[in-house]
Amino acid sequence: MYTLKPTALFRPSSRPTSPAPVPRQESPAPADRARPLSKLTLSNFRRPSPSPAATQAPPNSTVVQDGSFMEVLSLKLSEAVSKALAQPPGPGAPGELLAGRRPLPTGRGRTLGSLIVSEVKASKENTHLYRAVIRTLHRPLSVLQMNLSNMLIPLISSPAFHTPAAPTPQEPNLNATQLHAVALATFAGELLESFDEMRLGVDADTRGENLKTIRESLVSIVKRVVDPLLNGIKAELMPLIEGLETVPAPPAPSSTAGKTSGAIKSPVPHPSIMSLQTLIPIHARALSRIVASAYAESALASLVISLVWRGMVALSHRPSPVSSPPASPAAGTATLKPKDSKKSLTSPPGTPPPSRFTLKLPQSRPPSPPSPAAPRGPTVAADARALYNLFALLPRPSGDKAQTRLAREVVDEAFDGLSALIALLESIQVHSPAAATAAAASAVMVRSSSSASASAPLSGATYNNTYHNNTTNVGASPKVTPVAELEADLDLLTADIPIVVALPLLLRTYVPSARSVPAILGYAEAEYRKECLSGFGRAEECGLAVGERVLKVLRGQQGQEGQGAQGAQGQMGGEAEREVVLRWLEKEVEAAREERAGEGDGDGDGDGDVNANAEGEIRH
Repeated sequence: MYTLKPTALFRPSSRPTSPAPVPRQESPAPADRARPLSKLTLSNFRRPSPSPAATQAPPNSTVVQDGSFMEVLSLKLSEAVSKALAQPPGPGAPGELLAGRRPLPTGRGRTLGSLIVSEVKASKENTHLYRAVIRTLHRPLSVLQMNLSNMLIPLISSPAFHTPAAPTPQEPNLNATQLHAVALATFAGELLESFDEMRLGVDADTRGENLKTIRESLVSIVKRVVDPLLNGIKAELMPLIEGLETVPAPPAPSSTAGKTSGAIKSPVPHPSIMSLQTLIPIHARALSRIVASAYAESALASLVISLVWRGMVALSHRPSPVSSPPASPAAGTATLKPKDSKKSLTSPPGTPPPSRFTLKLPQSRPPSPPSPAAPRGPTVAADARALYNLFALLPRPSGDKAQTRLAREVVDEAFDGLSALIALLESIQVHSPAAATAAAASAVMVRSSSSASASAPLSGATYNNTYHNNTTNVGASPKVTPVAELEADLDLLTADIPIVVALPLLLRTYVPSARSVPAILGYAEAEYRKECLSGFGRAEECGLAVGERVLKVLRGQQGQEGQGAQGAQGQMGGEAEREVVLRWLEKEVEAAREERAGEGDGDGDGDGDVNANAEGEIRH
């Protein structure tokens, strides 16, 4: 049971024993190890130290992939929106404080817009990143749009926003409520200009990756502020401009110590011109403050064009003033002749007449023609020139920006039309029969006063011959007659004037026997102005139909007149001027037909139907 196991002590040894091996803790190395064991003797005992080589920089794309870039961008935009709407530091002017707050300063919308544009430009090349940035912009911009609306609604709902509707000489500046509303509109307009740089919100997108809703809200903010203020200014100026159509009362003569002064003074402006000289500089400053962005300049262009058009219509439809017959130097003696004849009946036959003593008095110089006792009234040309200078004070749309370049061109065309009307009015003053009659009368008075037979009355034949000679020579060269010069001038002066504006002016001046244009067309005056004189566009549409109808009626009247009446008119030169006006109207109608045919070939049927309807109504 118990047996003794053999031990090494009793075991025979064939060789000396070797020491036991020391156990190793590291794992056996693989068979294909590249480096020898001598290189790894101290590697297990070395502690790894941080070094730049051990830490690798992550690529830039990982920031976008893990979403941290979008979070940073959202926080950055939210902070920028908060700063843009924050109260500006520093004290404000007393006239602009509203509940202790100042209006937003100009330029904040442009600063926010530049930040948005820079972020969008950086992601433009990557389509997926661009869409992600646009989606990130929705939240801060929606908050911005909501805050702007909440700030604007109390302002435009306040009675102070509409009172006064336009600046007045007593209150030339905008009130605090209007200033705060204008500041919000300016902020929205500046942000929209930045949107235009990258065309943000221009195209519709059904996936919601667009800023079209934000853009429409900002445009609405601009319109809700700018349109009421400009309409108030328009309502203030339009009645004064329409008043230019009335003939002003002649100015009263100035007297000193009971004696009227006979000195000729400068023409007195029209009462409407004097009122506009006070109001337009005030409104020009207000418009410069209200229209501070490109998105408000379209409303400014509409305002300026409507004012210019109404001025052209009023000046061209002003009735000609009733001119009294010219007084001659013998008028004073003619009034005394009945009294002298009565005295001669009661006086002895040997008493010489008083004229005998006056003829024997020595004359040092010929008597000058009598000067008017009252200062001259305003002329249509002078009022038109003054109105043009006043309109030049109003701001115009900028021609440097793409979105306002078309508006600037339209405004410049309106001013060109008013300038052409001024030139036409000044030319009519030279070529009109009234001017020729005045020149002939003054020549008759000078000649009769310098002759010895000044007391003798002039016969009708003598006056007509003098009139004919002076109307032929006044303002014309020996080779060019005034009628030919008038015909050449009309073609040049009316190039930029619509037919419906130039026609009543020429008919009233050179064809006084003709009826008015509404009477020829069979329209009431108010209906004609509403249909044909509402603006430049409507005037161009109705010009051809109006010209054709008036030309047909005047040619028919000319054919019905007899040769005797034609000869009587030809003696005073009226028939020749009538023929010049009719030939001018024929050229204008032919040019309008060619232009209408060209537009019909290039544009299609839409405009042709509108024009055909307008022409059919007028012809009917």
